[in-house]
Amino acid sequence: MTRIGYAAGAFDLFHVGHLNILRHAKEHCDVLVAGVVSDEMLLQVKGIETVIPTMERAEIVRAIRWVDDVHVETTPSKIDAWRAVGFTHFFKGDDWRGTEKGLRLERELGAVGVEVVYFPYTVHTSSTQLRRTLDALIEVPAARGLV
Repeated sequence: MTRIGYAAGAFDLFHVGHLNILRHAKEHCDVLVAGVVSDEMLLQVKGIETVIPTMERAEIVRAIRWVDDVHVETTPSKIDAWRAVGFTHFFKGDDWRGTEKGLRLERELGAVGVEVVYFPYTVHTSSTQLRRTLDALIEVPAARGLV
Protein backbone atom coordinates (compact mmCIF):
# COMPACT_ATOMS: atom_id res chain seq x y z
CA MET A 1 0.00 0.00 0.00
CA THR A 2 1.28 3.44 -0.94
CA ARG A 3 1.69 5.72 2.07
CA ILE A 4 0.49 9.19 1.09
CA GLY A 5 1.59 11.79 3.59
CA TYR A 6 0.17 15.25 4.15
CA ALA A 7 1.88 18.07 6.00
CA ALA A 8 -0.05 21.32 6.16
CA GLY A 9 1.00 24.79 7.20
CA ALA A 10 1.11 28.42 6.28
CA PHE A 11 4.77 28.12 5.26
CA ASP A 12 4.94 31.92 5.43
CA LEU A 13 8.36 33.31 6.37
CA PHE A 14 9.76 29.87 5.49
CA HIS A 15 12.27 28.68 8.08
CA VAL A 16 14.14 25.60 9.29
CA GLY A 17 11.15 24.36 11.30
CA HIS A 18 9.14 24.13 8.08
CA LEU A 19 12.01 22.35 6.39
CA ASN A 20 12.31 19.89 9.29
CA ILE A 21 8.65 18.88 9.21
CA LEU A 22 8.75 18.32 5.44
CA ARG A 23 11.98 16.31 5.66
CA HIS A 24 10.69 14.13 8.52
CA ALA A 25 7.36 13.66 6.76
CA LYS A 26 8.99 12.42 3.55
CA GLU A 27 10.97 9.86 5.58
CA HIS A 28 7.64 8.33 6.66
CA CYS A 29 5.73 8.13 3.39
CA ASP A 30 6.05 7.25 -0.28
CA VAL A 31 4.38 10.41 -1.58
CA LEU A 32 4.35 13.71 0.29
CA VAL A 33 1.75 16.37 -0.37
CA ALA A 34 2.26 19.70 1.36
CA GLY A 35 -0.87 21.61 2.26
CA VAL A 36 -0.39 25.37 1.93
CA VAL A 37 -3.06 27.29 3.82
CA SER A 38 -4.43 30.13 1.69
CA ASP A 39 -4.14 33.79 2.65
CA GLU A 40 -7.91 33.98 3.18
CA MET A 41 -7.94 30.96 5.48
CA LEU A 42 -5.06 32.26 7.59
CA LEU A 43 -6.81 35.57 8.04
CA GLN A 44 -10.14 33.90 8.85
CA VAL A 45 -8.85 31.19 11.19
CA LYS A 46 -5.79 32.75 12.83
CA GLY A 47 -6.17 36.46 12.14
CA ILE A 48 -2.77 36.43 10.43
CA GLU A 49 -1.96 38.44 7.33
CA THR A 50 0.72 36.71 5.31
CA VAL A 51 3.92 38.31 4.11
CA ILE A 52 4.24 35.99 1.11
CA PRO A 53 1.09 35.47 -1.04
CA THR A 54 -0.46 32.00 -1.31
CA MET A 55 0.71 31.10 -4.80
CA GLU A 56 4.28 32.22 -4.08
CA ARG A 57 4.32 30.15 -0.87
CA ALA A 58 2.98 27.17 -2.84
CA GLU A 59 5.75 27.64 -5.42
CA ILE A 60 8.43 27.79 -2.72
CA VAL A 61 7.13 24.64 -1.01
CA ARG A 62 6.73 22.81 -4.34
CA ALA A 63 10.46 23.41 -5.00
CA ILE A 64 11.50 21.54 -1.83
CA ARG A 65 12.98 18.21 -2.91
CA TRP A 66 10.98 16.18 -0.39
CA VAL A 67 7.62 17.55 -1.58
CA ASP A 68 5.92 15.61 -4.38
CA ASP A 69 2.84 17.82 -4.72
CA VAL A 70 1.14 20.85 -3.16
CA HIS A 71 -2.50 21.32 -2.23
CA VAL A 72 -3.75 24.84 -1.43
CA GLU A 73 -6.19 24.68 1.48
CA THR A 74 -9.21 26.94 1.06
CA THR A 75 -11.31 25.56 3.94
CA PRO A 76 -10.34 24.94 7.57
CA SER A 77 -11.46 21.30 7.39
CA LYS A 78 -8.71 18.67 7.19
CA ILE A 79 -11.44 16.25 6.06
CA ASP A 80 -11.92 18.50 3.00
CA ALA A 81 -8.16 18.27 2.39
CA TRP A 82 -8.33 14.48 2.82
CA ARG A 83 -11.16 14.27 0.26
CA ALA A 84 -9.10 16.31 -2.22
CA VAL A 85 -5.76 14.57 -1.65
CA GLY A 86 -6.56 11.08 -0.31
CA PHE A 87 -3.70 11.00 2.22
CA THR A 88 -3.17 8.07 4.57
CA HIS A 89 -0.92 9.86 7.07
CA PHE A 90 -1.16 13.40 8.45
CA PHE A 91 2.02 14.96 9.85
CA LYS A 92 2.05 17.65 12.52
CA GLY A 93 4.49 19.22 14.98
CA ASP A 94 4.37 17.66 18.45
CA ASP A 95 3.29 20.99 19.96
CA TRP A 96 -0.21 19.74 19.00
CA ARG A 97 0.13 16.36 20.74
CA GLY A 98 -2.32 15.99 23.63
CA THR A 99 -3.96 19.37 23.01
CA GLU A 100 -7.67 19.82 22.37
CA LYS A 101 -6.93 20.65 18.71
CA GLY A 102 -4.65 17.65 18.32
CA LEU A 103 -7.10 15.22 19.91
CA ARG A 104 -9.95 16.54 17.74
CA LEU A 105 -7.74 16.16 14.65
CA GLU A 106 -6.89 12.56 15.64
CA ARG A 107 -10.59 11.72 16.09
CA GLU A 108 -11.71 13.31 12.81
CA LEU A 109 -8.94 11.82 10.69
CA GLY A 110 -8.96 8.49 12.53
CA ALA A 111 -12.62 8.10 11.57
CA VAL A 112 -11.56 7.94 7.90
CA GLY A 113 -8.52 5.73 8.54
CA VAL A 114 -5.83 8.43 8.58
CA GLU A 115 -2.98 8.10 11.07
CA VAL A 116 -1.77 11.34 12.69
CA VAL A 117 2.01 11.30 13.18
CA TYR A 118 3.78 13.90 15.31
CA PHE A 119 7.33 15.17 14.81
CA PRO A 120 9.47 17.26 17.15
CA TYR A 121 8.54 20.92 17.00
CA THR A 122 11.51 23.20 16.23
CA VAL A 123 11.38 25.27 19.42
CA HIS A 124 14.11 27.79 18.65
CA THR A 125 12.50 28.99 15.39
CA SER A 126 8.88 29.77 14.68
CA SER A 127 6.93 32.05 12.38
CA THR A 128 5.45 33.72 15.46
CA GLN A 129 8.95 34.56 16.74
CA LEU A 130 9.98 35.84 13.31
CA ARG A 131 6.87 38.07 13.12
CA ARG A 132 7.57 39.49 16.60
CA THR A 133 11.18 40.21 15.67
CA LEU A 134 10.17 41.91 12.41
CA ASP A 135 7.50 43.94 14.22
CA ALA A 136 10.06 45.06 16.82
CA LEU A 137 12.54 46.05 14.11
CA ILE A 138 9.86 48.12 12.38
CA GLU A 139 8.61 49.74 15.63
CA VAL A 140 12.02 51.12 16.70
CA PRO A 141 12.56 53.33 13.62
CA ALA A 142 8.87 54.32 13.68
CA ALA A 143 9.16 55.37 17.32
CA ARG A 144 12.17 57.52 16.41
CA GLY A 145 10.25 59.10 13.55
CA LEU A 146 12.50 57.51 10.96
CA VAL A 147 9.74 55.80 8.98
